[in-house]
Order: sequence, then structure tokens, then C-alpha cells
Amino acid sequence: VQLQASGGGLVQTGGSLRLSCVVSGTSSSLTNTYWYRQAPGKQRDLVAFITSPGNTNYADSVKGRFTISRDNAKNTVYLQMNSLKPEDTAVYYCRIDVSPRAYWGQGTQVTVSS
Repeated sequence: VQLQASGGGLVQTGGSLRLSCVVSGTSSSLTNTYWYRQAPGKQRDLVAFITSPGNTNYADSVKGRFTISRDNAKNTVYLQMNSLKPEDTAVYYCRIDVSPRAYWGQGTQVTVSS
């Protein structure tokens, strides 16, 4: 199982980015897929996840601004990020659980300038 995260970059406050997590070696539709983020000097926090049936859940700090979705044909999970704020600056990681372990993508840097 491998996860390839991409789509990060530098954006101004209020801007948008779309992150992608391409999954290989398993089907992302069979399990939950998570997006986390880690700012410098801070712990890695859960941002959003999508379940196998397609239910979604978000951290309070991103509700109404971020949207997680999945394209089963492309085996890819997306994180659409709108109205970005400087506090969204972090490395973003995707994760998928395939028993008995979790698999992580390599991370993609998101920097929001004020």
C-alpha cells in the first residue's frame, strides 16, 4: 500500500488549494481515509476523514471551509481547502488503515501568507 500526497503550495490568505492523495495497493473506498496536518513544533492533528460509505467528518477549525471527497475510479481522496488562513499553514498528510496497520503519505506543505 502506498499513498502519494500532492497539491500543496504557497497561497495568500483567503485563497484555495486542493490536495490529492492517490492510493495504490488497495481501494480507498473500502476503508476510511484521513487528512492530518502538522505545524512546526506542534502535534499532528486530524483535519478531516471520509468513511467507506462516504460519510465525512471535520475538525471544528476547518468546518465550512474544507471539503473532503473521494473519486473511486481514480482511487484518490481530495481535500478542497477554501478561505485559507495563516493558521492553516502546515504539512498535510493523508492516512489509510489497512489491517493491521496504518499507512501514511509523505506529506505536502501548505503555506498561507498573511
